[in-house]
Amino acid sequence: MESRVLGGSGRSVPVVGAGTWRVFDLPADKQAVADAVVAGVLEAGVRVFDTSPMYGRAEEVLATSLADRRKQAFIATKVWTSSVDEARARFVRQLGWFDGRIDLLQVHNLVAWRDHLPWLESERDAGRIESIGVTHFSSGALDEMEEAMRTGRLQAIQVPLNPAERYVERRILPLAEELGIGVVAMRPFGEGELLRRPFPPELRAAGLETWAEALLRWTLSDPRVAVTIPATRSAEHAVANAAVGSGPWLHPDVRELVARLATG
Repeated sequence: MESRVLGGSGRSVPVVGAGTWRVFDLPADKQAVADAVVAGVLEAGVRVFDTSPMYGRAEEVLATSLADRRKQAFIATKVWTSSVDEARARFVRQLGWFDGRIDLLQVHNLVAWRDHLPWLESERDAGRIESIGVTHFSSGALDEMEEAMRTGRLQAIQVPLNPAERYVERRILPLAEELGIGVVAMRPFGEGELLRRPFPPELRAAGLETWAEALLRWTLSDPRVAVTIPATRSAEHAVANAAVGSGPWLHPDVRELVARLATG
């Protein structure tokens, strides 16, 4: 699987990761569902796993699935509270789940990011965090995200990128490239909406087989994207997603055809 460098950490990661939003918030008696996904994608070469306190039990479920394979994984999780004390208490639990180290700790939806950066940096200096990032899902947050990026204190950002959500192409992706900040692309399938229409023959003629493949290749054909994080509860789908990480990437004309047919 191809790898790209994730921001200022200088760390190379496979271009397809695994998201856990909605799909890993599982009761204990459904742990085997996550176990199958994690085992399948690790075997397929996936290393980046994205999770958050916002996702219910997802962090704990992911940690249980990884078990003694934690060293094979790049864990991207988040801070999701305006309280520094609450965030730090949660961080202690995160360290317990993930063997004392978080590879990328992100301030979820920019919540109190100015308050969180000092303690995140102290934990990074202590070696318990490798990289620091911020996330947001809304075009209305671009000004604040740009402000956070320009502080010089971030190694990564996480933003939506798919044919229906391209607003980060205008300002955020060029700025990330300029500043050497890694980009984690969320929602490559538009929360599933872009997978629901019939697959067009024009894309099959271009060598693509499914909407999932077309959309992942569309996202990863932007070289400013370090990794994209499709989420699924199906081990079969997760392994198929991982296979896209070997390329090839789309010619610009084909990429625009995917965008037009996905949103038209």
